[in-house]
Amino acid sequence: MADIVGAIFTALSCICGTPTCNCIDQYRNFDHDVGKLRRELDTLTNRKQDIESGIEVAEARRGQMVRREVQDWLKQVQDINVDVQAFLEKVQGIKCYKRACLYKLVCRKINVVREMLEKGSFPGGLFIDKAPARGNRIPTENLVGEISTKEEIWGYLMGDEVGMIGVCGIGGVGKTTIMKNLHHDLQRETRFQKVIWVTVSHPLNVFELQKKIAGAMGERLLNDDKDDDGVMKRAGELMDIMEGVKFVVILDDVWENFSLREVGILDPKAQNGCKVVVTSRSIEVCSYLSCKIVKVQPLSQEESLKLFLNTVGDVVLEIPRLEEIVELIVEECAGLPLAIVVIAGSMKGVDDVNVWRNALAELRDRVKSVKDSNDEIFKRLRFSFDRLDSLEVKNCFLYCSFFKEDYVFSRRELIECWIDEGIFDGLPSREAAYNRGHAIIDRLEKNFLLEKDSRLVKFSIHGVHIPGAKMHDVVRDMAIISIGPEFGYMIKAGMNLVELPDEHGWVKDPKKLSLMANDILKVPLSLSPKCSALSTLILSSNSNLSEIPESFFGEMLTLKVLDLSSTAIETLPNSISELKNLSTLRLQLCKKLKYLPSLANLRGLKKLDLHRAGIEVLPQGMEMLISLEYLDLLFCPNLKEIPTGILLNLSSLQYLAVCCLRETTIVRNFEEVARLKKLETLECYFDGIQDFNYFVNKFKDFQRAIAYSLLVGSAEDMLRMSKHELVIIDCEIGEEGIVLPNKLEYLWISKLKNMGSSLSKIALLEKANELRTCHISSCEEIECVVELHSSSSSSSSSLRCPVFDKLEDLSLYGLPGLCKLVRMEGEATPPHVFSNLKKLYVRSCYGIRKLLPLELLQAFQNLEVIAVVCCTQIVEIITSLDSDASSSNKFTFTFPKLRELRLAGLPQLKSICSAKGVMVCNSIEKIRIGSCPELKRIPVQLPQLDNGQPSPPPHLREIWISASSKEWWESLEWDHPNAKNLLQPFVNIFR
Repeated sequence: MADIVGAIFTALSCICGTPTCNCIDQYRNFDHDVGKLRRELDTLTNRKQDIESGIEVAEARRGQMVRREVQDWLKQVQDINVDVQAFLEKVQGIKCYKRACLYKLVCRKINVVREMLEKGSFPGGLFIDKAPARGNRIPTENLVGEISTKEEIWGYLMGDEVGMIGVCGIGGVGKTTIMKNLHHDLQRETRFQKVIWVTVSHPLNVFELQKKIAGAMGERLLNDDKDDDGVMKRAGELMDIMEGVKFVVILDDVWENFSLREVGILDPKAQNGCKVVVTSRSIEVCSYLSCKIVKVQPLSQEESLKLFLNTVGDVVLEIPRLEEIVELIVEECAGLPLAIVVIAGSMKGVDDVNVWRNALAELRDRVKSVKDSNDEIFKRLRFSFDRLDSLEVKNCFLYCSFFKEDYVFSRRELIECWIDEGIFDGLPSREAAYNRGHAIIDRLEKNFLLEKDSRLVKFSIHGVHIPGAKMHDVVRDMAIISIGPEFGYMIKAGMNLVELPDEHGWVKDPKKLSLMANDILKVPLSLSPKCSALSTLILSSNSNLSEIPESFFGEMLTLKVLDLSSTAIETLPNSISELKNLSTLRLQLCKKLKYLPSLANLRGLKKLDLHRAGIEVLPQGMEMLISLEYLDLLFCPNLKEIPTGILLNLSSLQYLAVCCLRETTIVRNFEEVARLKKLETLECYFDGIQDFNYFVNKFKDFQRAIAYSLLVGSAEDMLRMSKHELVIIDCEIGEEGIVLPNKLEYLWISKLKNMGSSLSKIALLEKANELRTCHISSCEEIECVVELHSSSSSSSSSLRCPVFDKLEDLSLYGLPGLCKLVRMEGEATPPHVFSNLKKLYVRSCYGIRKLLPLELLQAFQNLEVIAVVCCTQIVEIITSLDSDASSSNKFTFTFPKLRELRLAGLPQLKSICSAKGVMVCNSIEKIRIGSCPELKRIPVQLPQLDNGQPSPPPHLREIWISASSKEWWESLEWDHPNAKNLLQPFVNIFR
């Protein structure tokens, strides 16, 4: 019938002209476009499923929640899916004469699906930081003294009479420490639904303050305009978000007057039960906000001595004649907790009485010239700075003040900056510089001149963060105000500047200038500051800075470090070429940068960082950079070629990061890299397995040991978690398999096709006998991790176990086909499989029902963490392959090193082990269980005291259960009748 109709339409087209031709084309294209609609819908559905899988993982992690725009998109996609599916069913087998009529509707639906697919890219990510139900956890310090002040504030928080509380006192007196402790207590208090902590930037930035509060509420403000109208609109949004929520907002370190209404914070009143707490060095600020003022007083001599000894160690009192000197030093600290811990930190480990006497004399000299409240703390902190053992360490400390207030920097970021400054120039290698840098950071942290920060600087594969570091705001102020000018430093980072200071605003002959993280738009044509001694200029993170005039660098001929990272610079002035002393040029994330002038004259340039820059060709004169030690060309999307011979001339290179695409020289002529005799670190990106294999085959001939980080596929950045790291994402393994580099320690693979049913079957891991960490995710074919065969088996896939001999960390995420961790055939079982495994994470593996075979538990004796999350079919954690085991007598199994057991989102989990099993893990520190409604028993054996009574495990710190599991906790069965009462003090609730 369709052929007949088609013939008729063909005939009509010859007779009736264009309109009929259009109708005929629509008829002919109908089936093709319906098929296109199906394919587009499948693509959209797959994108939706990928996002939902990611969400399942994120929701199992603490600190992640889905953005509102993502939630809305998922709902719209679901509606579109229903609509299009119904339409496709309707047009199936439709009569021929109706096809042309519906053609335009098909096209419209294709456009709708494509539009939704484009919207589903979410460049800002799927998630925002989410606080637990009542707020983020803040690290707390033990209070020494201040107890009465804390109790006074607590009384106002719990009462109805006071809504605004102002906590005042000089810098370093302990305001923030008190509030951190109160914040911790408030999280356990059910009176409030939200407890929000925000450190207020100085100077006040209402835009950032609004974003932080909304983020703490688990929301994202839609308006991003920074003008007055935008501020008002966001304030309205924020009020809508906070309406009806019983909250406490703690605003730490406020310096300026502002209006709660301007920000969008609802007025705290008895009627709404809300509270706002402000900490400030200024009573005037607290009075302006109509706060009930609580003054934090310095510690008493007794309290000060206790805090000092807690920090320096009681052992100092065992040294003859030292007790009196210690008391005199503590007296000079004037009861200021920050000064006490910093000075105590600087004296830790000193046992020479003469050194202590000299320290007392120096401290007295420092404080006798006190003029105002700032000096009162600065002079005491300056004492600890003066005691740093070298100019090298002092310069490292001062550089930390270049960043904006409350900035959290990673160790790698900070050490790289120190290297750029030439602080470690005398060391023989970058590795030596890194070792020295880590030692200095440790020293500064131990002296309390830097503090670790719990905010996540960089994630590991398990969501465990690597702590960053930051400067206490008072320590930073001391560095900038009291010390910086002596060294010629001018620091105006994060000051909300919209233009550069005019010539009168520059300090005389500055040596180092930091203007990072401002809102500077441009450099005036007329500005050419007289900076004949300037060696460092930092303009990074001025995101709208787009141009610099030729004359600007005219009198900066001594410049060594120039940082324009994360700006909107499109071209650099040609005068850059005349900066012959320049050693570091940082241009990473300058995505609009197209052109660099010739670098031929910059013979002393050691570092060129163009990471994610927009350059299209390498600058002229690259071959002349004979001193270049660091070159980063990763993820420059417009850079299509690295000319042959360039790398051969860069004989001093120690660090190289580059995309290894087929059209670039590095893939075709690897010998250029092999001849870089000083190369220590190589970071490479490949877009496919074939290029990667070609490269590694060449790399294997390159016998000199270097650190490497290799990325294959669709991921966007290097992880830099190991010296020998390979990341492969969204690739297809061909017949040649994957060629592994030597000494591989860290492996992350995701979305690989043609992997086979287990890791032990693929060439990928055959020779990876140095492997320490392995992360496998979203590989649909994998059914088990390891297949074990008896030695008598003739199977060619018999496992050679050295691949897992040194494995310490195994993570399995989103593996729908995974049904077993270990599949065993025959009788022999290699006893050393997983013998060094410390951490086992299994998440969103929906097919697995039983995890660890009892017969292999001897191999898991080094396990420290077991985490099983969102595995909806799992029924048992430890299971026996012997069918008679479950009916046998009571049996005991031991995890001698287990510190953490985490089970969450396991609706079918019935037991951790059989009813007869008992788990001995006296090293357990943390148990976390949520949404395991079928679990009836926790088989942890409690240690016995000498009198035969049970006691909690000696290292147990906390047991976390979800709020929805309170009744479940009460109904749990225990092997000992007193177990629940013994463990109850350790129980915490999370939501």
